[in-house]
Amino acid sequence: QVQLVESGGGLVQAGGSLRLSCTLSGSFFSINKMAWYRQTPGKEREFVALMSSGGTTTYADSVKGRFTISRHNANTVRLQMNSLQPEDTSVYYCNANLKLRYSGPNVERWGQGTQVTISS
Repeated sequence: QVQLVESGGGLVQAGGSLRLSCTLSGSFFSINKMAWYRQTPGKEREFVALMSSGGTTTYADSVKGRFTISRHNANTVRLQMNSLQPEDTSVYYCNANLKLRYSGPNVERWGQGTQVTISS
């Protein structure tokens, strides 16, 4: 059973920083990419940042220059969030696109989400 577990959410003041972590556990063959998304009530889930297996990173325009996605180890990615603003308040979800078996299809897994709240 493959699971994604996020940690590191919390409450900070505007201008502050937080670091989120996401660890993938269980049995799988390979990771294609890991990403962060966020969702606020009444809105669609939106893309935040992505890291491919080769280390290429991609960011949403709204977080470029403030957020950094990095690989802590083979199964863990982090999202360093600086200069946080109230509009960054959301539930942040980790996403993994991976192969469970060598000959199997790509599948996606989601974490349970972690709340990030920025006070003004």
